[in-house]
Amino acid sequence: MKRQTALIGLAGCVSATCFHASAYAQGSVTLQGMIDGGVTYVNNQHGGSVTQFDSGIFAPNVLTFSGSEDLGSGTKAVFNLTSQFDLGSGATIPGAGQIFNRTAYVGLSDERLGAVTFGNQYDFMFDTLTLGLFDGAFLFGGLYDFRQGPFSSLGVPQNPTGSFDFDRLAGATRVANAVKYRSPSLEGFSFGALYGFGGVAGSFSANSTISAGMNYENGPLGVGVAYIEAKYPELGNGHDGIRNFGAGAHYKFGSVLAMLLYTNTKNTASGAKIDVYKAGSYWTISSAWSAGLDYQYMKGNEVLDNNAAHQIATAVQYHFSERTMAYVEAVYQRASGDSATTQAWINGLLQPGAAASNRSQTLARIGLQTKF
Repeated sequence: MKRQTALIGLAGCVSATCFHASAYAQGSVTLQGMIDGGVTYVNNQHGGSVTQFDSGIFAPNVLTFSGSEDLGSGTKAVFNLTSQFDLGSGATIPGAGQIFNRTAYVGLSDERLGAVTFGNQYDFMFDTLTLGLFDGAFLFGGLYDFRQGPFSSLGVPQNPTGSFDFDRLAGATRVANAVKYRSPSLEGFSFGALYGFGGVAGSFSANSTISAGMNYENGPLGVGVAYIEAKYPELGNGHDGIRNFGAGAHYKFGSVLAMLLYTNTKNTASGAKIDVYKAGSYWTISSAWSAGLDYQYMKGNEVLDNNAAHQIATAVQYHFSERTMAYVEAVYQRASGDSATTQAWINGLLQPGAAASNRSQTLARIGLQTKF
């Protein structure tokens, strides 16, 4: 599990050098980050093949400032500021002037009572199910192995494709203006809850977000459940939104981590719904080599023309060190549905016309990732 823990890059959980200010002897500030770049071949983007440079695929390119101050009796003040950027151009993501759009929060952490934080933060679909190691996309598949498929009519507001990362496990969407509580581990159990304020005068719930999650870890076994409902001004004047819940389990058989995952996504305004069933494994072959294999089935309801997709992802990784890794991966998706225009569309292919011209799409990638 040492390497698996080290791969918690999507949350910026990487080791780094701490710089201590002499005026604050009991506090620390940490600068840390990750960089990922490579070349991707896609066989079918609107009828043609393409070879392109792409970055932030295995994990996002991020720069994080975090810190803590010891307040005594096991209590600390904590903060985190994370900026995401495009490696190819150096531009901030999602746009200019949004330097700490990834995460920005401050709070208090106590060894016995848990942590309360305030700001722009991840919800518990990501915290519980992704960081809980229930999705192989987090360990080896990267952004291409998370969910999108032939579901653009799901209509997630403020979304580049309408269904990019629709179950939120890639962490591509955070919750602004949020208050979040995370418990300490209690006999293997931990839990948490989050509320994002909508800020609408006269309506406490409009445009708001609520999320919760729970994990249980006992030796090789892990189990997690999570929920979120995010309301959007575009849906029912802020009273409807996108609701997700999911559950996962993993078990470590020697050097192999086996994973099962289920998620359900629903647009509460239109009734569009998608069920996802996923199974995968991650094999630590040696100190340098590892490999993974994932299969997932995504099924939409009649509002989504009964569209569905089978997807297989596999990757091989070579770890030069604890910090630097090279990898190759391949992803194949096959879509089906009642509509004659149903198209395969692998997650993370966001350029205009990136969907396939038919019901299948394949990509292959070679990349390099390092962290500091």
